[in-house]
Amino acid sequence: TGALAGVALLALLQHAGGSLIGAARAAPRAADLPSSRRTAIVAAAERVSPAVVSVSITGTRVVRGNPLGNFFNDPFFNQMMPQYEYHEQVSGLGSGFIVDPSGLLLTNEHVVRDADSVRVTLPDGRSMRARVLATSGEYDLAVLKIPGAHLPVAPLGNSDGLLVGEWAVAIGNPFGYLLLDTQPSVTAGVISATHRDVRSDASQTGVYKNMIQTDAAINPGNSGGPLVNAEGEVIGINTFIFTPTGGSIGLGFAIPINLARQKLDEVRRFGRIRVAWPGLSLQPVTTDLARRLGWSEAGGFVVTRVESGGPAERAGVHVGDRLLSVNGIAIHTVDDVQRGIYGANVGDRLSLQLERDGRRIEASLTLAELPRSND
Repeated sequence: TGALAGVALLALLQHAGGSLIGAARAAPRAADLPSSRRTAIVAAAERVSPAVVSVSITGTRVVRGNPLGNFFNDPFFNQMMPQYEYHEQVSGLGSGFIVDPSGLLLTNEHVVRDADSVRVTLPDGRSMRARVLATSGEYDLAVLKIPGAHLPVAPLGNSDGLLVGEWAVAIGNPFGYLLLDTQPSVTAGVISATHRDVRSDASQTGVYKNMIQTDAAINPGNSGGPLVNAEGEVIGINTFIFTPTGGSIGLGFAIPINLARQKLDEVRRFGRIRVAWPGLSLQPVTTDLARRLGWSEAGGFVVTRVESGGPAERAGVHVGDRLLSVNGIAIHTVDDVQRGIYGANVGDRLSLQLERDGRRIEASLTLAELPRSND
């Protein structure tokens, strides 16, 4: 009787022109929302989110060891045991965003590193295989291609001249498909700093220069997703965080979009990200090395090798020259050297200040593409 009464009541309500259930679940119309709720962050998220994708990879790694592990804790005994080897399938999650309606998208190189297959899931639920067109471990960038046409595109902004304190919105898929929901997550914060250089021992994924720092939460799985300004334009690619716990503590870093745009243009023109090559090798001038070379003080770098026919030889650089500066940047550490050429493209000119036989000389070096083994 109670069930029948419930059915009758529901039918009566529907007949009267409304359902309590439907009213409770109905989404508010945009026209009904107070204007104060439609903030710049809401507008930016709406503009970019349709182009943000989840990137999932599967790969294979080789595991080696002995069948007893370190059970006896005896290095000699462990060396005598026969080794075993097997292939283990691994998986990974990340984010990315579409930059061309034909299906080009950007993400981090470490997201797709060692992948046997890459799959991309769009916010509308479509899932498809992706092809890796180009990667750069030096810049931690990857360009992927998915099939399609007229796909939603994330508008690219300008990462030069960012203001410390302006809004920053991080968009990505921190849990990928594990939430059974293909919609990306949005977190908001500010630009905390610009032009951050991160040492190699502070990051597990590489050496980074000129990074954007933000306190917008970036969590595992957000790597490769866009960092967006208040205009709804991508200004960076979320890449890594500093964290003692594995979660966000407000120290996130993004690759500037202007650098990513340069490398994307190279892929469009040449089908690859070209590595700029100066054609020389350097060694830091330590106190001991300075003494052996007969120099009065340490510092800078000495040229230890000049490749025949390479850019350095054409610029007149000699073995034994001391490199003092690159493009006006004084050279004291390895980080200084990397900063001097980081982001430079094939064809760019470097202004070098050298010391030779006690006198300073200037050299103009035009970067070439690093010779490839199959050329």
